Amino acid sequence: MQTTKFREARLPWYTIYPPVSEFSGAVGAEAYEEWLRNLPADDPVSLYLHVPFCRSACWYCGFPTTITRRDAPILNYLAALRDEIRLVSERVPKTLPVSDIHFGGGTPSLIGPAEFLALMEFLRCRFAISKTATVAIEIDPRTLTPEMAEGLGAAGVNRASLGVQSFDPVVQKAINRIQSEAQTSAAVEVLRRHGVSRINFDLIYGLPRQTVESCVETVRAAVAMRPDRLALFGYSHIPSQVKNQRLIEAEFLPDSAARAEQYAAVAVTLIAAGYRQIGLDHFALPDDELALAQETGRLRRNSLGYSADTCRTLIGFGASAIGRIGQGYVQNEVTRDSYIQHIAAGRLATSKGHRLTDDDRVRAAIIERLMCDFEADVPAICVAHGSDPIRLRDSAERLAMLAKDGIVDFENGFVRVRREHRFGIRAVAAAFDVFRDGVTYIPQQLNAMQSTT
Repeated sequence: MQTTKFREARLPWYTIYPPVSEFSGAVGAEAYEEWLRNLPADDPVSLYLHVPFCRSACWYCGFPTTITRRDAPILNYLAALRDEIRLVSERVPKTLPVSDIHFGGGTPSLIGPAEFLALMEFLRCRFAISKTATVAIEIDPRTLTPEMAEGLGAAGVNRASLGVQSFDPVVQKAINRIQSEAQTSAAVEVLRRHGVSRINFDLIYGLPRQTVESCVETVRAAVAMRPDRLALFGYSHIPSQVKNQRLIEAEFLPDSAARAEQYAAVAVTLIAAGYRQIGLDHFALPDDELALAQETGRLRRNSLGYSADTCRTLIGFGASAIGRIGQGYVQNEVTRDSYIQHIAAGRLATSKGHRLTDDDRVRAAIIERLMCDFEADVPAICVAHGSDPIRLRDSAERLAMLAKDGIVDFENGFVRVRREHRFGIRAVAAAFDVFRDGVTYIPQQLNAMQSTT
């Protein structure tokens, strides 16, 4: 396979635009309350509930979590979560319709069955949850009990995302996450038995002591369990910001060329097994919602990654949760204690956010289409937003340089990323990012990879 690699500066993943790094305290609880009161009463919304607890620390993880062996902290947090749900629901025009719910973490499946059922019932009292709503939860197979699987099914959960990362025992020891294939398979089986029929797997490449061979073996084991979709993330080693990553032996991390080979090998294996590549880092069976959304041009990008969710509003609950309202983005207090204090005082826990400008909206729409489709009709998107394309002349200059380097085709305002360079889509998106200075993508001829789609 002919391969081409590019050196990419540290860039956002462009799940949202502007990225969270541009949020500020200028948008706080007062602005969020105003935005909630002005929500369209009949537009469906999505809900995200963040549960930041785990039983043990995975050394690669960059999310803020609390490690606890006790249930008391989780129960106290759930009480605050219920109070926040009440506070928000009292500020919206009426009982809002809900089409998507996602429980993220941490490990939200650590909530007990009775408590989870009660939480879902409380949500149904405060929101009009559709009978066909997607209700998804992130799960650690190592801690899932049969009782919890039964409770999830009874509560209406119909999609579960299981953390796998790698099945290689050597890699697992290097990241402090020992998880057998048997544990994962048992979790899949018990979930499906109780009606949680749509299964996602999360995999990671670029981990310490990981090889192309171990990546492929992991994927083959995963495919044997036939998940509906898989997310393939590259490990980002930033020990200066993530304390638990300091326990990882950096000398055993694969270099950039090896990482690219791992990604390529996984992609080839998954596509050969009947999965379709979705955007930068997802793979799905042809009848999965992501694959269908991609086929019809409805694939979206939000704070959780690629999605078939078309709701314009996402309401986030819990510490560090991000919400998206028509006017902009908001984020709750990151630390659990600070979040609980705000809610206990009867006020929204919004700590920062970003009020969208017209320019933000145009750039966000272009970046989303690039990240989802690897192409974008820039003039058409500008016209749809009532914007003059000339305002993006800075982006046109950057794109011209990328076109000269053979990364994109750029003609009459239409941008298409060349197939062999799709792995570098974030750098193309950065051409439209007003918060990034200059061209951040420098071509190099190395032994690496090309897209396999």
